[in-house]
Amino acid sequence: MSIILYPQLAYLPSLIMVASLAVVHGIAKVTGLKSQIKWPNDVLVNGKKVCGILIESDVKGSVVDYAIIGIGVNVNLRLSQFPEISPTATSLSHELGRDVSRLDMIRCLLAEAERLYLALPTGQSVYQEWRDNLATLGKKVQVRSGATTYKGLAESVASDGSLLLRQSDGSLIKIVTVDVTLRE
Repeated sequence: MSIILYPQLAYLPSLIMVASLAVVHGIAKVTGLKSQIKWPNDVLVNGKKVCGILIESDVKGSVVDYAIIGIGVNVNLRLSQFPEISPTATSLSHELGRDVSRLDMIRCLLAEAERLYLALPTGQSVYQEWRDNLATLGKKVQVRSGATTYKGLAESVASDGSLLLRQSDGSLIKIVTVDVTLRE
């Protein structure tokens, strides 16, 4: 699904947090499954990818023309039909052993996204809950950003959503979510 928003510029970094938390909340409410967020834009169930999120926006000066949040949840994906992804991906139905209502998932996801998004102007931050749901923190990772590869410990995340990576030489670098591939 895609959600089109017209946020203030200051809220752009929070959109990935809003979207991923909406997915985590939606999965829990509809299925009872616990999920975690893999920085920067995936949601995992039992360590396997169940959802990917992409955000595209257009900014002119200090005005956001639009932001589109694309959310793809594997609801009733039959993994037996895609053996090449079964080591790294899953679906809600696979985890539960039964089909899941896509309509229920969409309704809940949209309600959660709206609730979290509308809380932003009131000063309520989604950052802390998002950070607390990250599966990536505390793990050794390899991050590819363009042609550059960084290795280190995913130590923390900044309030703008960027990853703070502790390299083997002790230096701490900030990785912004622009064309990043993460490997454990």
